[in-house]
Amino acid sequence: MTNRVNIVCLGAGRMGRGIAVAFAYAGHRTTMIDVKVRSAEDFTKLEADALDEVRKTFASLSKLGLLSEADVEQLIARVSVVSAGESGPALSEAGMVFEGVPEVVELKREVLAAASSQVGPDTIIASTTSTILVDDLSGAMVNPHRFLNVHWLNPAYLIPLVEISPGKATDPAIIEDVKALLEGIGKVPVVCAATPGFIVPRIQALAMNEAARMVEEGVASAEEIDKAIRYGFGFRYAVLGLLEFIDWGGGEILYYASRYLEGALGNERYRAPEVISRNMNEGRIGLRTGAGFLDYSGLDVDAYRAKRLQAMVDLLRHFGLARPPVLDRN
Repeated sequence: MTNRVNIVCLGAGRMGRGIAVAFAYAGHRTTMIDVKVRSAEDFTKLEADALDEVRKTFASLSKLGLLSEADVEQLIARVSVVSAGESGPALSEAGMVFEGVPEVVELKREVLAAASSQVGPDTIIASTTSTILVDDLSGAMVNPHRFLNVHWLNPAYLIPLVEISPGKATDPAIIEDVKALLEGIGKVPVVCAATPGFIVPRIQALAMNEAARMVEEGVASAEEIDKAIRYGFGFRYAVLGLLEFIDWGGGEILYYASRYLEGALGNERYRAPEVISRNMNEGRIGLRTGAGFLDYSGLDVDAYRAKRLQAMVDLLRHFGLARPPVLDRN
């Protein structure tokens, strides 16, 4: 699925609008369907609000240098909003449908069931839920083999990552079609099992709760913790993946650091998972042994390190933190 298929968003809220901007920017005609029953007057207001937000988003992207101001109207013209009662034509012509209604299982199932009964046999439908598993929703689908979760990160039109989570009934070919579609609009899709929290929300929840807990415990102020995240944690992981960084230093560093934190803070949540000690026992320490979580066999390690360090230097320049050395002049 790499051509400019028509896109439908079930729901005209924040997620629907963000997805509409992302696809319209990449050349796709996109329709947001207002799934809520409301008066004609209320729908007209919603339609105006949604399109006004889309317009403002494109205008802001223009000011940021991503597009010419002269191109804004052409992009906006690709986006439309229709009521549920008038959604038939859009659904019948859709190549891909994204459900983005509130996180209520019954509501999602109702909306998905209605949409799946109106789309063509080749249409792919995805829920954008960040919490509900695909198999808890697939029972509402006419064609569950063409259904999966596709979780976007806000703002959807800017964040590259999109998480794809197939269900038990999802056709593997559909996963590849969705990956191709997303890559075609400049996104970076990753595939994960149907598990609560997927990848990013699960890791993010732990990190955010720990940061809040540190404020609660008086470890540091909110401002200091956020500064540490921006210029330390976030800076590092803009270049290295979490598991890549474990390999970078060596798995034993995490193992012993975790053991100390568990004892010092008296909480098992700091304990390293079994896979860390298993990798250590098998000699999969990381980069210096040629394997850890990732396989580095045949890799030019010096070139790899240089590339990662160059990316960090580029970030320093971006933040205005790169400085020349202090030299003594005679």
